[in-house]
Amino acid sequence: MIQKINEIYPLNILVAEDTAINQKLIIRLFEMLGYTIHIAANGYEVIEALNLMKFDIVFMDIQMPEMDGIEATRQIVTQWGDQKPLIVAMTANALKSDKEKCLAAGMDDYICKPLTFDQVRTGIEKWAQLLNVTRKKLQ
Repeated sequence: MIQKINEIYPLNILVAEDTAINQKLIIRLFEMLGYTIHIAANGYEVIEALNLMKFDIVFMDIQMPEMDGIEATRQIVTQWGDQKPLIVAMTANALKSDKEKCLAAGMDDYICKPLTFDQVRTGIEKWAQLLNVTRKKLQ
C-alpha cells in the first residue's frame, strides 16, 4: 500500500512545468502521496502564484518558455529573500555543472527527470525536515 505522506508533512506545493503530459504525470504522482498541488507553466506564473499564496516548496523546471527556472529563481530570491519557499530544480540535464548553476541561482536542491515516486517521497521527507514542517511540530 502506498503511504500518503501529506498528513505527516503538510506542505503547500507549487510545480513549475510547461509540458502538459508531464503536468498530468506530476499531478498523479503527488496525488499518490496525498497532495493536491498547484501548477505553473512558466516562471512568470510561478512569480504570480507566489504573490497570491504561500508555498512551502516549489519544484522548478529549468527549461520553460517565456521565463526559465533559473531566472524565476533569481527573481524569487530577490523578492522574498530568506522568506522564499524551498526551491527544488527539476531537469533532465544531470551534469554537475547544471546542478551548480541551479544552486548558484538560489535553488535549494536538485532532482532529475523523469521524477519517480520514491525520489519525490524521499525528497519531501528530507525537504520537510529542512523546513521543520511536520504534523507533530504544528500541534
